Amino acid sequence: MRHFLFDIIFTIICLIGAAWWGYSHGGVSAMLMALGVTAILAIMEISLSFDNAVVNASILKGWNAFWKKIFLTVGILIAVFGMRLVFPIVIVAVTANLGMMEVINLALTNPTQYAEHLNAHHAEISAFGGMFLLLVFLKFMFGDKDVHWFTWLEARLVRFSKVDAMSVFVALLVLMLSMTWVDEAKQGVVLVAGIWGILVYLGVSVVSALLEGESDDDDEEVLDANGKPITNTAGVSPTILKGGVAGFLYLEVLDASFSFDGVIGAFAITNDVIIIMIGLAIGAMFVRSMTIYLVDKGTLSEFVYLEHGAHYAIGALAIIMLLSTKFHVPEIITGLIGVAFIALSVYNSVQYNKRQAQ
Repeated sequence: MRHFLFDIIFTIICLIGAAWWGYSHGGVSAMLMALGVTAILAIMEISLSFDNAVVNASILKGWNAFWKKIFLTVGILIAVFGMRLVFPIVIVAVTANLGMMEVINLALTNPTQYAEHLNAHHAEISAFGGMFLLLVFLKFMFGDKDVHWFTWLEARLVRFSKVDAMSVFVALLVLMLSMTWVDEAKQGVVLVAGIWGILVYLGVSVVSALLEGESDDDDEEVLDANGKPITNTAGVSPTILKGGVAGFLYLEVLDASFSFDGVIGAFAITNDVIIIMIGLAIGAMFVRSMTIYLVDKGTLSEFVYLEHGAHYAIGALAIIMLLSTKFHVPEIITGLIGVAFIALSVYNSVQYNKRQAQ
């Protein structure tokens, strides 16, 4: 309970704020509507981002107390206010050639038009986030893992673990193939956005090497806070697994890529940007606390396939985001696919533990 106490208090405060906002704009009926929509958005954000929490935990478990605290304080400010509020406003300001204050006024006074501006660039946003998440998935799939979930697939792909460019090669191939279903008028901007997604992922690795002197050996042993070795199944550099500036940047960009889908999908439920920010903020807070809970309780060690399930969910989300550059994919489908992978991985982990006990 202590892991989620602050989240519960934060949620109560947010719900009071949502109730006041709704009541001030339409009385009791609007207040009840605001509370209901806020709850739906919070649940949607948690369901879409649980796999994010698992992957974050797989990296965060090797960090010291200082960087964990930074992740929970500075990181949550970036996640809640930066990605859920400021980022959509910046997108509309840049693409619509408007000033920041104009966009803020538009969001508060004419949310429908604001949503139209944001949705008009859904394809580029999805391509950027989709390519970043696809690389996270591919790095895991081509990584040298000690435990395989779908052995028939993963044991074959691990042969490519020594080929450094394999993940980028496959990602670029998928990006070029996705151009076949993107509208011709949008192909240029979508392609550029996808390439930027790849560049940002690679840029984090470059920063990791420059800032903290990454070793050339990706199999370097990394110890957790208790001095126990951490298996590098996530496919990221040892520097990121150890924490520090590079690790913090990696997790923030990863969280940003996850938030794109939630922010855009929220406008399918409501155009009220205040309610969207409140609902997604509640979800983001719980996801952060779930990450710390998974680390402290050693859940990843108890459920050996949980990290696998989270990465498969990330891969599915990446493909869905690329498909959404042309087709509309309901958020409920995205959420259910992620939940299905997580649930199956937990079930298989329990079966695995029973077999080991026998």
